[in-house]
Amino acid sequence: MRRIFLAVAVLSLAGISSMRAAAAAPADDARTEQSSLVTKVHGTGFVQLTADSFNDLTQTQKMDAYWLYRAAVAIGPIAYDQNSADGLREKHLLEAILTHANAIDPVVLKKITDYTMLFWGNKGNHNTNTSVKIVPDFTSAELRAAAEQASKNGAVLGSAARLARELQELDKPIFDPEFEPMLMMKNPKNGEDPLEAGSANFYSGVTLKDLVGFTEHYALNSRLTKQDGKLVEDVYRTGTPDGTVPPGRYARELGLAIRNLQQALRYSPPQQTKVINDLIRYYQTGERADWIRCGIDWVQDKTNPDFSNGFVEVYKDPRGMKGAIQGFVSIVDEKMNHLMTGFAANAGYFEQHAPWDEKYKNPNPKPPIVNAVEMVAETGDFDVSTLGDNLPNEDEIHTKYGSKNFILTGSIRALNSAIGDADFGEFASTQAEKDRAKQYGDLAENLETAMHEVIGHGSGKVGPKVTQEPAYYIKEYYSTLEESRADLMAFWSFWDPKLIQMGVMPNDEVAKAAYDKEARAALTQLHEVPSGDTIEEDHRRGTQLIVNYIRDKTGAIQPVERDGKIYLVVTDYAKMRQGVGMLLTELMRIKAEGDYDAAKALITKYGIHFDPGWRDQVVARYRALDIPENWVGINPDLELRRGPGGKMDVTISYPRDLVKQQLAYTKINGE
Repeated sequence: MRRIFLAVAVLSLAGISSMRAAAAAPADDARTEQSSLVTKVHGTGFVQLTADSFNDLTQTQKMDAYWLYRAAVAIGPIAYDQNSADGLREKHLLEAILTHANAIDPVVLKKITDYTMLFWGNKGNHNTNTSVKIVPDFTSAELRAAAEQASKNGAVLGSAARLARELQELDKPIFDPEFEPMLMMKNPKNGEDPLEAGSANFYSGVTLKDLVGFTEHYALNSRLTKQDGKLVEDVYRTGTPDGTVPPGRYARELGLAIRNLQQALRYSPPQQTKVINDLIRYYQTGERADWIRCGIDWVQDKTNPDFSNGFVEVYKDPRGMKGAIQGFVSIVDEKMNHLMTGFAANAGYFEQHAPWDEKYKNPNPKPPIVNAVEMVAETGDFDVSTLGDNLPNEDEIHTKYGSKNFILTGSIRALNSAIGDADFGEFASTQAEKDRAKQYGDLAENLETAMHEVIGHGSGKVGPKVTQEPAYYIKEYYSTLEESRADLMAFWSFWDPKLIQMGVMPNDEVAKAAYDKEARAALTQLHEVPSGDTIEEDHRRGTQLIVNYIRDKTGAIQPVERDGKIYLVVTDYAKMRQGVGMLLTELMRIKAEGDYDAAKALITKYGIHFDPGWRDQVVARYRALDIPENWVGINPDLELRRGPGGKMDVTISYPRDLVKQQLAYTKINGE
């Protein structure tokens, strides 16, 4: 499970450095003085990712990274189809216009370009964080005129009649805010079925009632449809070379990824070679056993560069079963990497000091592999808002083999460069809170991320009655529960004297800063949901669950109004920790026993609904701060070049141009 932070809760390199006994100063070059913020479009900031550590790789490592990078690019189009049945058609239309733009009205072209940037950034026309549909500024008539002109300019859009039909069929998906208004709706109103209420394309003509008594063989990597009244799993796979396993959905994209992975095999060391061959086999067969083998070998692989490529996170499926495609390629940030090792080495200590029942404690937790990394590729469901990551998700791998945990220093650096400290200046209620946030906020965020990923997700064990993964029992509420549980493990551990003994924090003021921030976050995150009164995204639900539960059970967090502005304030840190322990204990019990009813009751009561009046005020306050509400990363560009003596080498550059990069990706994939 990965942790996605709010844009306003960004970690800074200054905070990371303060965790080190001897912090190395960042490189003093011209690029570090340039803001990572490239441009803004309607509340979304576009930031350039950098990876200085790439230059420290050997030539062989760079070649390995290059082909893994190309494999990550290859699976990108799948995300658009998973997010909407119309996603790839819309993508083709928009890109055809941008690449054949001569004589199109410049004002209209600017609107289409802005919309397409948001479309690329969210892998479709729904906001990744809020699920809310993105409606364009241009009109249907303006899009038609632009498409017709692009067709005259040579864009492959078919005959005039075919283009007219395409525009008519895409009119509601693009322009109608009431048509598929959300990417996902786990708790839709008016009795709608969750599988039919959103745009996510994991089911076609299927309702929850249809699935009663149905067992999925390819739960993670298939699309469920109905054929002649029967449920059919449309499996994501290429088929095997000998023809014994037929091809399935996304065979073309996965086949291109396989070809790039096969090129990487020429440069990968032995353990990563096993992982790549496992992944190729999985993409061919689609079998869960092949995916598990890949995960087991991946956890044990310490290769630099590292990568992830597969159907991984289940947040976008209302049932929490179907995996969204993601790809990343990471380079170890050696300067920062040792920050994570202390928590991994002490995983057993924190497990035994957790507040839950002894029968749910793992007596011999396997310390996870932990790396601080910079990303050279983030594609599909993986984006710049991800600052910490814990994989793989399967408990059967976690329990026996451990997991890998990442702190994404490149993303942290990019977001920190783009944001100042205006957020806590506006939403901290007192000068003391502001001073504490300024002095310790970055460090508190870094520690929270490290503990969330290392001692949070990997902790605990299930009871004997839970014979399948807990997500099977807890269903649509599992992701919220697990993200909350990992957060709470961090908040509980902040007050353990072990942290001061480890030398990672100087005093308990850091713990107070972390608690202050969590209370503020329940308020500040409301600006991401501009309409309605419910939260759909699991991490945001988790924040509401924690803060509202503690408010109700202990009174340690209270709303305070000053000068017409609302604040959420910690009034008693000891009581707040008591509430943290109470909720953490219960969430661990729910997970260990697979208690669906208890999960539903807790999350429904505390995690979903909010005060729209508070939200409207927060939105207005953010508007005055002019901080982007959402973030999109621009990857570095890797280019294969022939060097002196004819030897191939890879160069890295930073394009600061999302349009150019995304159109290049489309060309690479032959779309």
